[in-house]
Amino acid sequence: MLVNVLKIFGLLVLILVLVSGWIFYTQVYNYERFPLKVDKTRFPGVNTEAEIDQLAESLLGQMTMDEKIEQLYGEEGSSLLKLAVNLFVLKRFPHMYIAANERLGIPPFVLSDGPRGARVADVYGGATVFPVAMSRGASWDVDLEARVNDVIAREIRAIGANMAATPCINLLRHPGWGRAQETYGEDPWHLGQFGVAATEAIQKHNVMASPKHYALNSIENSRFVVNVELDERTLREVYLPHFKKVVQEGDTATLMSAYNMALGEYVSNNRYLLTDVLRNDWGFEGFVHSDWFFAMYDPVASIKAGLNIEMPLSKVYNKKDIKAALESGEITEEDIDQLILPALKTRLKYAFAQDSIEYDEALLASPEHIELAREAAEKGMVLLKNDDVLPLSPGGGNKIAVIGRLADVENTGDHGSSNAKSPYVISPYHGLANYHAGSGNTVVLDDGSDLDRAREVARDADQVVVVVGYTFEDEGEYLISTENMKKSAEAGRLIGEKGTGGDREDLSLVKADRELIHALADANEKLVVVYVGGSGIDMSDWDHKVPAILFAWYAGMEGGTALARVLYGDVNPSGKLPFAMAQDAADYPYFTPYTDNITYDYYHGYTLFDKSNIEVAYPFGFGMSYTSFGYDNLQVLTPQLDPDGTLLVEVDVSNVGGMAGEEVVQMYVGFANSAVDRPVKLLRAFEKVALQPGETRTVSLEVPVEELAWYNPEAREWQTETISYAVYVGGSSAERDLLTGGFAVQ
Repeated sequence: MLVNVLKIFGLLVLILVLVSGWIFYTQVYNYERFPLKVDKTRFPGVNTEAEIDQLAESLLGQMTMDEKIEQLYGEEGSSLLKLAVNLFVLKRFPHMYIAANERLGIPPFVLSDGPRGARVADVYGGATVFPVAMSRGASWDVDLEARVNDVIAREIRAIGANMAATPCINLLRHPGWGRAQETYGEDPWHLGQFGVAATEAIQKHNVMASPKHYALNSIENSRFVVNVELDERTLREVYLPHFKKVVQEGDTATLMSAYNMALGEYVSNNRYLLTDVLRNDWGFEGFVHSDWFFAMYDPVASIKAGLNIEMPLSKVYNKKDIKAALESGEITEEDIDQLILPALKTRLKYAFAQDSIEYDEALLASPEHIELAREAAEKGMVLLKNDDVLPLSPGGGNKIAVIGRLADVENTGDHGSSNAKSPYVISPYHGLANYHAGSGNTVVLDDGSDLDRAREVARDADQVVVVVGYTFEDEGEYLISTENMKKSAEAGRLIGEKGTGGDREDLSLVKADRELIHALADANEKLVVVYVGGSGIDMSDWDHKVPAILFAWYAGMEGGTALARVLYGDVNPSGKLPFAMAQDAADYPYFTPYTDNITYDYYHGYTLFDKSNIEVAYPFGFGMSYTSFGYDNLQVLTPQLDPDGTLLVEVDVSNVGGMAGEEVVQMYVGFANSAVDRPVKLLRAFEKVALQPGETRTVSLEVPVEELAWYNPEAREWQTETISYAVYVGGSSAERDLLTGGFAVQ
């Protein structure tokens, strides 16, 4: 009898194991893939955008209430297993199929993160991983940014996704912000130009761009709980212009809402931001989806505010609570329809659109895409100091020492949502070793852990490259529980153990890196410090001691290759800082990672330093070259303008050195005659130009006068002052680098 029971029990266990294995394989590992395009045979005669809009209205009218509610969120809760196992066990990002309706023929959308590469490509073995957005912002090359996002979109389509959680255009108000690497810099105009370039390039491949995080998300360790206070002018003039541009100029399909609160309300419940500003003021016709898991709290408030879709699963938007709210009269079916219709119209437009190419896995990390990743890394690197050290001589017989704990680390950025994976990563050491292979030079590696040994290695070398900076453990998306975050924010300090990434409380390099720099600073005349990281740092205790400093950022899969080519002059560095770096960290705006309330002021970055007459260590827009550029003959072609006119400026830019190079020509407008408080000057145009030695080019810059307006909160409108303005043109925001002219608006 006992034997039979054991046999039956064993058989049941075997069946359970087999069934569990089958479920795991079919639902988690090799889950079903779904087409993202409409089956046009089901909808004959639907071709134009107007016909697609009519179809959306018809499909909405055919939905049951359950089907309508299903349009408001991601996959059902049972898909949490698929997401969790893929993310944390299989170390890959799965496809999440959102808002499909098989009965009505509505295909899903699938989101892939993409600030530095196609994220869901983990399932396929990896994609092209570009330098982080801050590096690309430092290139000041919007055409390059368009090409980068063209590739990212191609690869997103190749992996079966049709929505990109990029670009990140939150403003860098303080260099300690943990996710600084994901954005382009501190200036709203600069952010807007890059954001539009990225958005337009992505959507050319029928991928819905989703600029993020709307809005006021510039602190990481308290992001789920912090409330941001600010006045209306600061909101409109500083923290929203770049989002307005991706809506009105980039025609973005979607926006991702932020976790934080704004003016006392979570953004997911904030009707002022989601409806009054976004839809009524800016004319946005797409849809807003939440950030993942921790962005929503109240289904009724979010529905009333205009939050279209909860991502990635049904949590706050769920059938039970929404039906209860309908029955109680807190919301109406019309409220739900108003959320579904713009989202459905937008998604159908992309689902019906004709593709220009075939998207297949051969596109992933293809040779052409990898070459672009290397070019992007090269053009983003910023040379901050060079006392006749760079470019290094590539001549044979040299010993090159590569020193530092990060010298041979595959270090492409944070390990949060932007963590795209590539088939390989070239570290700084391997980039230099590959560069010198077969040259007769010797490249040696030392991790810098023993300072005496590192100093001897440096003294014995002909050239020294010291690699310092950060990794995903030091900065990036903060991965910790909401409860711990809340406790720390309330206490104003860290409670418990710090999670991975997050904000930097100290702007200095880590102790080991600082000690290494001090130990090696006078060990070799041919020494360059290479910084790997995502934002500004405090170099005040060592930058005067070393002869050369290069900001290499998190430079992507080809970062080491690009670094070698820049150090040895195959590429002339042309990057410029997309933020200003203070001499004293106390000069930045107030910032703390742990807070439940913070005020964002009108001034930050170079506008703060200009207004307060604070001397900076390195100005906004600054970066050196291996050649020299001269500016001459500034002409304001439109000295008298109407409020609806366009400022036109020309300047002659010359390469007066001995090497071909690229220069970023920057135009600022000054507001000294304003009747209201305005910045000393604001960036309003820039262009990157390539010049051969001895070549002079006349560069034209322009900006509509309406872009000089200020927001009058009492009148609730933008107003352009009829006054005299200054115009400044040059190679950085520093006064010494600028030619000056003027014009008047009548």
